[in-house]
Amino acid sequence: ILHKLPQPPTITNQSPKDYIIDPRENIVIHCDAKGTPHPSFSWTRNGTHFDTDKDPNVSLKPESGTLVVDISRVKAEQYEGTYQCTARNIHGTAISSNIVVRQSRSPLWSKEKIQDIVVPEGVSLVLPCEPPTGLPPPILFWMDNFQKLPQSKRVSQSLNGDFYFSNVLQEDSRNDYICYARFTHTQTIQQKQPIKVKVLNMDAINDTVAALYNDTDLFSEAPAGAREPTFLVPSGSSSFKTVLRGHTLEMECIAEGLPTPEISWTKVSGDLPSGRASEMNYNKTLRILDVSESDAGEYRCTARNELGSARHSIHVSVTAAPYWIRGAPRNLVLAPGENGVLTCRASGTPKPTVTWTMNGVPIENSPKDPSRRVEDDTIIFTDIQSGSSAVYQCNISNVHGYLLSNAFVNVLSEPPRVLTPSNQVNQVIRNHRALIDCSAFGSPIPVITWFKGSRASTLDGDPYILHENGTLEVPNAQARDSGRYTCVARNTLGTYENHVSLEVKEPTRILKQPDYKVIQRGRPVVFECKVKHDPTLLPTMTWLKDKGELPDDERFIVDSDSLTINDVTENDAGVYTCIMNTTLDHDSASARLTVVEAAPTPAVVYERPDPPSDLELTDQKKRSVQLTWTPGNDHNSPIQKFLIQYEDSLHHRGHWHNLTEVPGTKTTAHLKLSPYVHYTFRVLALNGVGFSHPSYHSRVYKTDGAAPDENPTGVQGFGTEHNNLVISWKPLTGLQANGPGLHYKVMWRQKAPGSDWTVVTVANNSKFVVSGTPTFSPYELKVQAVNDYGPGPDPPIAHGRSGEDLPIAAPENVRVNVLNSTLAEVHWDPVPFDLIRGHLKGYKVYYWRKHSLHKHNPDHMEQDILTFSGNHTRGMLPGLHPFSLYSFNVRVFNGKGEGPASHSQQFKTPQGVPGPPTSLIVTNPNLDSLTLEWRPPHDHNGHITGYTLKYQPVNNSNDLGPVEELALAANETSVTLLNLKYSTRYKFYLNAKTVTGAGPAATQEAITSLDEGKLSDTETAVASRQVDIATQGWFIGLMCAIALLILILLIICFIQRNKGGKYPVKEKEDAHTDPEFQPMKDDDCTFGEYSDNEDHKPLKGSRTPSNGTVKREDSDDSLVDYGEGGDGQFNEDGSFIGQYSGKSASRDTAEGHESSEAPSPVNAMNSLNSFV
Repeated sequence: ILHKLPQPPTITNQSPKDYIIDPRENIVIHCDAKGTPHPSFSWTRNGTHFDTDKDPNVSLKPESGTLVVDISRVKAEQYEGTYQCTARNIHGTAISSNIVVRQSRSPLWSKEKIQDIVVPEGVSLVLPCEPPTGLPPPILFWMDNFQKLPQSKRVSQSLNGDFYFSNVLQEDSRNDYICYARFTHTQTIQQKQPIKVKVLNMDAINDTVAALYNDTDLFSEAPAGAREPTFLVPSGSSSFKTVLRGHTLEMECIAEGLPTPEISWTKVSGDLPSGRASEMNYNKTLRILDVSESDAGEYRCTARNELGSARHSIHVSVTAAPYWIRGAPRNLVLAPGENGVLTCRASGTPKPTVTWTMNGVPIENSPKDPSRRVEDDTIIFTDIQSGSSAVYQCNISNVHGYLLSNAFVNVLSEPPRVLTPSNQVNQVIRNHRALIDCSAFGSPIPVITWFKGSRASTLDGDPYILHENGTLEVPNAQARDSGRYTCVARNTLGTYENHVSLEVKEPTRILKQPDYKVIQRGRPVVFECKVKHDPTLLPTMTWLKDKGELPDDERFIVDSDSLTINDVTENDAGVYTCIMNTTLDHDSASARLTVVEAAPTPAVVYERPDPPSDLELTDQKKRSVQLTWTPGNDHNSPIQKFLIQYEDSLHHRGHWHNLTEVPGTKTTAHLKLSPYVHYTFRVLALNGVGFSHPSYHSRVYKTDGAAPDENPTGVQGFGTEHNNLVISWKPLTGLQANGPGLHYKVMWRQKAPGSDWTVVTVANNSKFVVSGTPTFSPYELKVQAVNDYGPGPDPPIAHGRSGEDLPIAAPENVRVNVLNSTLAEVHWDPVPFDLIRGHLKGYKVYYWRKHSLHKHNPDHMEQDILTFSGNHTRGMLPGLHPFSLYSFNVRVFNGKGEGPASHSQQFKTPQGVPGPPTSLIVTNPNLDSLTLEWRPPHDHNGHITGYTLKYQPVNNSNDLGPVEELALAANETSVTLLNLKYSTRYKFYLNAKTVTGAGPAATQEAITSLDEGKLSDTETAVASRQVDIATQGWFIGLMCAIALLILILLIICFIQRNKGGKYPVKEKEDAHTDPEFQPMKDDDCTFGEYSDNEDHKPLKGSRTPSNGTVKREDSDDSLVDYGEGGDGQFNEDGSFIGQYSGKSASRDTAEGHESSEAPSPVNAMNSLNSFV
């Protein structure tokens, strides 16, 4: 119906703007369009009319504007230039983008003589590649004569193809460093002249300088030692880089140094973009995919080894070619008198300019239309009239590129028409979602209304959901929803009705699942699988073994509700799955079979049979042959079957494949063969013990080739980029090829009326990439096998879609319903399918708390994200903070990623109950009173209206007494409780209140005490009366006696110390010769002191033996090593002056020097210990 309506032209397919052609093939510049009547086509070349009729080498495809240039008589370069296609009919004119056609080029390297390179070990080295300029640029790589050169953090290839060594080793010596350039468009590879590198160590340099000087370029550097990193590329401390939005940014830093530096990357002004940034080439290259404006800033690479580091800053700026903000302008179908808007909204850096044309003519030069008003990037139509149909072109451009989009305005007056077939029956399983379509067309756009049965009321509320496209959804279909539905489409020109039916079916369920079985070999086994299903649906039972098909064996018997396996063998062990399928649903269950050996009979010896013999081929035909053989000895176990195997010496020499089996009573097999195979056969016999050894093989039997009998399976289409379509398939095996020269005829077309098939030939591959496709467009696909004998059968049509892109629209009509203080419900309208640009995965709600309404300073909280899979239009936000201000937005996401966010909205949560008071402590205790102090709750969750204090006594058995309750004002933070019982433990409960209610309580316990009214605030404290020991007379007397005794001991130590006198320096040195000298330990209660030889007193700092004697030769350490105070000093006569015990660390240095000769109490104690 729609194809008969008048419609201006629409470009449906065109070649890419930058179109690189293969000079060996005909030039095909695509231009397809649709419209009613079908449009005619014309071309311009380099801005002027291109008369295709006058050029014998140029032709147009029938019913298409696609331009084909036959280059068999001319060179392709003659047709390079800028082309533009025009499609027109009586209702308007559409134009394509400018298509720049250039032929690919793969030039050779210029001839040059490359000097051998000799370098000392350890220095850095750069081998230049300097490839020729090609179109498109080549892929560069380095090899020797046999394989790719290995790369590492020390050796790597840069982005421009040069080969870098951070430091060279002798193992880097090689005669054939070769840079290759692969030109992908022409599938050619060019190579540079080999470079010879020799790395010498110091001895080799000295020995070979004279010999190599005359005919080599000898580097004069000495062998390099360890050194800090420096950058080989880029140069300087900073550099600048500009990248286009949406492109890939690649930055590299290659450093030299010894040891080899490690490279790391950071972004100075933030973090590296998650999911899009990756470090490659041993961290020397930082790659950021799909660059956005947020990626601008300063990036820093750091090279570091154990001797130091080097840094380089790269300042990245992001510019942008024009890109759509909300998508290209959409076609308008308007009725006379209606209003409409064409919007061409895009952005870019620098800001792009917008120009409009109508039917290819600048709009200012087009016929005036009073209903049309142009406002920058928008055309507004008001009260449009018949005759205003046209195609408008929007061109948005800046220095980096342009966007060109056609959008037609079609003024029609059409009554409603429902396109969904009448009396269509929709079936759905109970408790599943049912969708009943009502696709309608009309101008003005018709309004859809649904009725059920007798039309008592419209179906526009719960439980029904009416979608914008007219589809009626029953979210959870039940038996009562079955029946006849009526769809009514209305506009000002009429009404149209359509009737459809809904049938709700019972689900399929497995009532008895198969059980786990352990069976002896040779016995039968039965798996049961009883199923219940809707009686009106046709069921199909399928059994699988280990997720694959059942073996093709007559021992396997499948019934309607069971699987029987007779004469079980070890190979039958595995997992068996029964699957019950209907046209609407399925159910499955699995069980494992374990096979064990049967108990042997000792009276008879069983062995494997002997191999068959005397193989003979008879009745030879193109696709079959007769094989006969003589059985061998069965060794007391009857032969159950014979297995015939074959080897294909043409395709898989040395590999034997199972061909067929025959019962053990036969000695002849009629074998069906495949074309173009060199067969060799052998036979194995099987009895109850196992298989025999294979027979001696037959002679070779060769079959002739033929066209393929089948086409590739698993044909599917999908996109890896937003503008491509990857067609893949499962290739045929050599046996299935049926002949030499196997290749594939790959065909595709857009799933749209009038689309033509595009055909390419692919060999030695199982996929083909179609570039320049519209985003997420449906395609029809076919893959046909072809060999030298001809094509295979006509392939079936498969379906696929081109690649996804990020959604370009945000959900509209976003709103929120706050349910309580911690829960809110967000609603939104679904994003139209064409703006999702991919498989709808769901919606994400980003929400964050801005601040509490109690205090308005912002909170530093990260965004929370809730994901709602599928086509949801609402979601719950749980776990919110009461009495807070929140912001949120909603985004749709597909398989590619997220779309733009909706406008952020805010909502407030109501007050909730507050948290517990932050602290509760007891102060100012007295005999019968105490004071409680507290701090307000950390989480107010509203306005605090007051506090409630409850307390009660607790006796020694932890029984609680009566509760006292006290209401307190909101501004109070302490309260004094009077008339309490002394020596009594109390428990206190304090909670805060808002208008919503009381929050949790803070608790505390305290005990009143008879002694000075002290309280214990720990829960386990027990009050007890204590006697102050310091006031007892016996204790005072004891302390006085101890003090007197210490004083006497100090006096004795002082006298003993003075008797020691000074000692010669030589004695000091002798005192250091004892190897067993040990410093005094903290747990050693003895002290030592230096003395003269006559007294034999222990040296200070030495350790006193347990028997109380001190040996002079027990120490050889320096005295100063064991002093804790000032430096040792000597008098003029050489005697040593000073304290040999430690001085206080807090004592002033000058004070220490003045008192260096005075005896100290510590020295006196040392002397006392020595004396005792």
